[in-house]
Amino acid sequence: MKELQRYFETFLSQSGVADQLIPYITVFCNLIIIILLAYLFMYIAKWITKNFIHSFFKRTSTKWDDIIIEFRLLNNLVQLIPVLIVKSLAPAVFVSFPEALPAIIILLDLVIILVITKIILSVLKALEFILSSSPLFKSKPIASYFQLARIVIYIAVGILMLSTLMGKSPVYFLSAFGAMTAIVLLIFKDTILGLVASVQISANDMVRVGDWVEMPKFNADGSVVAMNLNTVKISNWDKTVTSVPTYYFITDSFKNWRGMQESGGRRIKRALHINIRSIKFVDPEMRERFKKYYLIRDFVERRQEEIAAYNTEHAVDTTELINGRRMTNIGVFRYYTEAFLNHHQHIRKDMTLMVRQLPPDDRGVPIEVYCFTATVVWTEYEGIQADIFDHLFAAAKHFELEIFQAPSGSDIVLAGENIGRNIGR
Repeated sequence: MKELQRYFETFLSQSGVADQLIPYITVFCNLIIIILLAYLFMYIAKWITKNFIHSFFKRTSTKWDDIIIEFRLLNNLVQLIPVLIVKSLAPAVFVSFPEALPAIIILLDLVIILVITKIILSVLKALEFILSSSPLFKSKPIASYFQLARIVIYIAVGILMLSTLMGKSPVYFLSAFGAMTAIVLLIFKDTILGLVASVQISANDMVRVGDWVEMPKFNADGSVVAMNLNTVKISNWDKTVTSVPTYYFITDSFKNWRGMQESGGRRIKRALHINIRSIKFVDPEMRERFKKYYLIRDFVERRQEEIAAYNTEHAVDTTELINGRRMTNIGVFRYYTEAFLNHHQHIRKDMTLMVRQLPPDDRGVPIEVYCFTATVVWTEYEGIQADIFDHLFAAAKHFELEIFQAPSGSDIVLAGENIGRNIGR
């Protein structure tokens, strides 16, 4: 490099260039040459990387080398070449301007720090992708931890660049940084809370990506699509997206439907309200009709034998329906409903299945169906539930039961017309 510089100086001097301009022109020309040389080496390295290394990686059966290509790790590594070449040749280029060399070296050091930071971030992104794709970590908030790692790296790089610019040890800035702890805690409050929440969520397995969660406070009801250090993104069923701060999953209550999804059965818990006026004892005529119903034929016969034996044993006068033991239409209907569910192909028999009578209220006597479907798919679940209650609504009248319904305007008009006809008679 020194011989090249002397050649330039001699050539410029012989060409009639003023002596005071020769050092500046020489430095400029040498600088252009080393920059071109540096980028030539970088171009060659990129060409080798693209045509040989990347091609080789694509032909292999392993996945990690494809991830290296996807996250441009080698491309970022190649960017170090021109900076290192310029830094190694800078002392020879600026030999005539020794006072400018320290500033140039500092500038190049800053560029090296930035390029190395870029390489480290590429490695972190590749590791994040590998871990998040692994079945072992797929349900964990991996993004939160890597986001925290990136924040730490940014802070460390900032301190390192300041120490390089000011020529002081990084320890000096760390000690000053300690005095600013209160300000830092205030600035990064949400990040710190999010980190603590992420650790607790992961340790207690409270939420995973893909879980169906319900959080009424934020009007969120849908599937978790992303979790990071600060927010949990929920894709609601109406196709909107709700972003909830991560720490609210620790401080506030929410419902996670994962247990239902993993169990393979979704609960049906709904009641029919029977009009109390339609409840009656089963008379012989009604009993004979019930015996024709396939699902309860054996039950009616068996139950009647038990009742007849009890009444005979206790010498009960059965000419009056109120005497002794008798079946009721609502009791038979309750058993029919349970038998119907037990014969339904889409209802789980290994989970809780019952039909129970709840305390009467102003709408009548509630007969509640409590069971689980054999699917957790929402549309299928709603179809099964609707089919069951369609049948029960229609079947109630065959037991001479009335389903309660609050009177509407047309009911009142019809009642008025009936009263008018009766008065007219």
